Amino acid sequence: MATAVHPLIHVRSYGADSTVDRHDFAQIVLPLAGQLSMDIAGHEAVVDRSTAAYVEAGARHDQVSRHVNRALILDLPQRALEDSVLERLALRPYRPLDAEAGSLVDYMGHVLARGAMAPQRLALWLPLLIDALLGDAPRPRSRLAGLVAAIEAAPGRAWSVETMGAHLGLSASRVHALFQQELGQTPHAWLSALRLARVRQLLAGSTLPIAEIALRHGYADQSALTRAMRHATGTTPAAYRRQAGEQAQTRRDADKTGRSG
Repeated sequence: MATAVHPLIHVRSYGADSTVDRHDFAQIVLPLAGQLSMDIAGHEAVVDRSTAAYVEAGARHDQVSRHVNRALILDLPQRALEDSVLERLALRPYRPLDAEAGSLVDYMGHVLARGAMAPQRLALWLPLLIDALLGDAPRPRSRLAGLVAAIEAAPGRAWSVETMGAHLGLSASRVHALFQQELGQTPHAWLSALRLARVRQLLAGSTLPIAEIALRHGYADQSALTRAMRHATGTTPAAYRRQAGEQAQTRRDADKTGRSG
């Protein structure tokens, strides 16, 4: 599994052969030209200059194209962004690029075309891009805002589409349509992503038993959580917790070395 230490950005083109990959850093794909057919943890879409794709750390993904294409690939190690930002990005793997975001992508494409880029410039550009990408998140005026807040407050509740519809006063078909319109996902896919994001936070930041974490987040038992997490990320809860612990220890050791140096 590939590893990134600092945010990196480069231009890449893809061919017609499958390029299934998985790495322990997050990634944002920003097409500059052409189209890519992508599959991110089972969520498929065609991305072009009007769309950005977010690949969560550990998620299996594939991208192919039968056409000439170029894309900015932004590699984001674990601590490049706050956990809350990564969680919001993970809830919607495919996002529309508005004029502001498109201008930022074009700018970076021109910069890289001239050669290597100073890390300081990337550090200034990255927050602007993230703000632009998250600018289309549901606002209070959204029909889904109240429901999203309720689910985020109690992700382990039995949130069927019918339950969501009752909360909104809408039919199940209308709930599906709203989720696709505002979040670009089905209700089930969005809920699954939210639950797994919360699960990973507890795996990395607590000593709660995995079985208890599973029950708190709507899984019937630890085995159900393991199946869901392996399908979405290719790893198990126990392996994820172990890796997070090792990474935390590495950071602590580095901090000690820095203070003693």
